[in-house]
Amino acid sequence: MEVFGGRAHCYTYQFRNRFDSLIRMVNSWVPTGGAILDVAAAQGNFTLTLAEMGYRVTWNDLRQELVEYVKLKYEKGDVDFIAGNILDQPARNFDGVIISEIIEHVAHPDRFLKQVANMVVPGGFIFLSTPLGSYIQNRLPRFTNFPNPEVFESEQFKPNADGHIFLLYKDELEGFAAKNSLAIKELVIQNNILTAGHFKTRLFHRIIGSKAISSFEKFTQSLPLAVKLKVHCNISMVLQKLN
Repeated sequence: MEVFGGRAHCYTYQFRNRFDSLIRMVNSWVPTGGAILDVAAAQGNFTLTLAEMGYRVTWNDLRQELVEYVKLKYEKGDVDFIAGNILDQPARNFDGVIISEIIEHVAHPDRFLKQVANMVVPGGFIFLSTPLGSYIQNRLPRFTNFPNPEVFESEQFKPNADGHIFLLYKDELEGFAAKNSLAIKELVIQNNILTAGHFKTRLFHRIIGSKAISSFEKFTQSLPLAVKLKVHCNISMVLQKLN
């Protein structure tokens, strides 16, 4: 209830898949005790979970007022707080940085990833999760084809799906990574049409149950890459800073 609240089942399934993937990725690539920055951390779900696992976590969000809310949920672990725009922060030396569902809310995702890379030590990691631009339901413009993203600067950082500016494609993310000396160490494409509850499939969630939804998710993740990129709405990546 703390994590998912009263959200519809479709959101619960999507969030759980993304959440589990990123937590597993952090635990796989950064030793326990490492320093983690959670960008746009909001209610602190990643922050608090990783702190309880033994990581030294720094919570960041634009909204200063959320600090006290996260503290109310705190139980144990090493947590620090830095409120403010991550684009205005000086370079730091974190072992890992989480950017979950945030890069699609900025007018210049390429510059955003460059700034995030400045927060990571050489050899450290960025754990990224974002909606897929190649998903069959996406109607937003492709960033690399858009001539003047500056027009969105006044609209960026808005929460929820209403604040999505660009949904990035796999090749765009790969290009951003290469320009910033980031190596892709792991990539997960997930949350198919049924899992996401799109095209009214959410109406069947309570009927077919979580096991059937999870089984179908595993099946669609085994499909050829070109198909996976069309029928899944989320991509998660592990990026390692080379220098």
